[in-house]
Amino acid sequence: MTLHDRLHAARDAGLARTVDVIAHDGPLFSQVATRTPAAVLMAVTDTAEPGLILTQRPQSMRKHPGQVAFPGGRVDPEDVDVFAAALREAEEEVALPRSAVTIIGPMDLYRTVTGYEITPVLAVVPGGLDLVANADEVETIFEAPLSFLLDPANHLIRTLEWQGEPRSYYEMHWGEHRIWGATAAMIVNLSRRLSWLG
Repeated sequence: MTLHDRLHAARDAGLARTVDVIAHDGPLFSQVATRTPAAVLMAVTDTAEPGLILTQRPQSMRKHPGQVAFPGGRVDPEDVDVFAAALREAEEEVALPRSAVTIIGPMDLYRTVTGYEITPVLAVVPGGLDLVANADEVETIFEAPLSFLLDPANHLIRTLEWQGEPRSYYEMHWGEHRIWGATAAMIVNLSRRLSWLG
């Protein structure tokens, strides 16, 4: 099975599954008054050892400073859909040309406690792209091996206190990068879809 075939199968694997096997902030999200649609690009490199393109935000950012994230952001009024939003954001943040992206499809909607409804858009891109970080939004661009990210042994569960209640989240470490929160959860969801393929 080729990389494209396997990812297409992952896209379709969740159709018969229930939401309780998906990592999400659902119970906390129900308390959110304002909901903002957003999209991120889960760009898998089509190489002998596929990787996932990730970014690290500058420490100077007002929101989520220093966090690892997928290229992406809120859906703007001029975006015709979540795919257009994910492609636009990737082009703005890391200079990923839209022409280099083969979209596989949407993954599981992720709802955050901060009110975002994020659609991860799974895609394949060629390896060795000359990506350039937008200094206002991205400090570092890096590629983590898909095999590492999808391995459940690397999906650590941490707990912290949030608004007086314990809250658990996923975390994984690749080199010097700590991948956690919504980004890690979306990776976990992709891992689960692929594991359903047998």
